[in-house]
Amino acid sequence: MGGCCESNSLDGLRERQREILLSVLGINTLMFLVIVAASLYGNSTALLADSLDNLGDALTYGLSLYAVSRSTAVKAKVALFKGGLILLAALGVLAQIIYKIFVPSVPLFEIMGAFSLIGLGANSLCLFLLWRHRQDDVNMASVWECSRNDIAANLAVFIASAAVWLTSSSWPDMVVAAGLVLFLMRSATRVLASALSELRTTK
Repeated sequence: MGGCCESNSLDGLRERQREILLSVLGINTLMFLVIVAASLYGNSTALLADSLDNLGDALTYGLSLYAVSRSTAVKAKVALFKGGLILLAALGVLAQIIYKIFVPSVPLFEIMGAFSLIGLGANSLCLFLLWRHRQDDVNMASVWECSRNDIAANLAVFIASAAVWLTSSSWPDMVVAAGLVLFLMRSATRVLASALSELRTTK
């Protein structure tokens, strides 16, 4: 009887995790499409970094859905891949920063500010939905890590938009983008370390 109850409880947890992941997957996919268009129109590297973060999160949540009912070893491998995605996004933004150094242009601060606030609202909703499941397992912990990064990214882009307005320069946009690169690399390192540790314990 105890085993049956435990199984039902685990199935219920997995179903709740799937529902939450589907919700945040939809939100992040939509926000990627919206913010990448805004970043291209507004010529903002920081906003582009934010949009790539949303894309990475959408891929992450899709992978997390796959891993929900899998073994601990599979969850750890998925988390390892997610860490790699975060690192890849960071390198993509770094390449854009280097390009902007040689081909400078001032972004539209109005677009940066408006869409960073829209992103902040969407990612705050994701964070709220994920809050109860942030410590369920390595899979959900890595999802939580991604969502928390988004809040910091949105706030940073908003600050950058104000600085661009004050200075009429592209440097605030690039400085914040560089900060987001470091933040993403730090997050990738944590996710990768956690996944590798989990894999070692399952052997």
